[in-house]
Amino acid sequence: MQAQKVHESLLIGHGDLLHISVFREPDLEQKLRVNDAGDIDLDLVGAVKVAGLTSAEAAKAVARAYEQERYLNHPQVSVLVEEYATQNVSVLGQVNRPGAFSVATARSLLDVLALAGGLTEIADRHVTIQRANKRESIVIFVPNHAAADLQTATVYPGDTVLVPKAGVVYVLGDVARPGGYVMQDEAKLTVLQAVAMASGANRTAKEDETRLIRKVNGNYREQTVALKEIEKGKAPDMQLEADDVLYVPFSMGRNMVLGASSILSSTSSAAIYAAH
Repeated sequence: MQAQKVHESLLIGHGDLLHISVFREPDLEQKLRVNDAGDIDLDLVGAVKVAGLTSAEAAKAVARAYEQERYLNHPQVSVLVEEYATQNVSVLGQVNRPGAFSVATARSLLDVLALAGGLTEIADRHVTIQRANKRESIVIFVPNHAAADLQTATVYPGDTVLVPKAGVVYVLGDVARPGGYVMQDEAKLTVLQAVAMASGANRTAKEDETRLIRKVNGNYREQTVALKEIEKGKAPDMQLEADDVLYVPFSMGRNMVLGASSILSSTSSAAIYAAH
């Protein structure tokens, strides 16, 4: 149902090739190109304006033309776009080969992303398809496993596919694998999950003094996170947000206490990891 609704929102344009058929009238089956004036030249009735119409609206216009010229009574007309004149699909953002790609017919979203070399490791999997007619855009979640149902995710010539950058959470300090971790899937990540992705805190870490640095309304705010208590189940796990920095301090004997500005500056050189 959704796929049909999306298809019906697409408008016929100049240069599109239309396949027109009339029920029980095989002699009137035609393939016609929309001319520069936005018309098709129908057998028997001549020019009919179809540019800017959906396929269903064009079918009604063709039927009306045959009725007005008294060739048919209540004809059942079908109009399908067999080839689009606008041959490019643009794929922008976090793909390996962004750019414009030539396509002659509608393609699945997965096919179009493959043309662009697939998603990068830091791609947000909530992908936007901007329709060529600018009337609508849809957001499709593309999971790690392509077996999910993406039947409604159809890309048409002239559309633009936008792949945003995913959020990143940084886990730094006395952990086994400090770095930035991509918030993939549904972009949800908790403190425990983030520390686990960093292969856990080291034995020398001062877990009870773990700090969370978060940007709120343009300003950075800092709070202490009771990591040890969360790990024992004595304190609730916390949901993290994009660009959060979780800092697990070293023991006092190993390192001096770092200020928030020093911790934040180290994110620029941190390695970025994506889950597979």
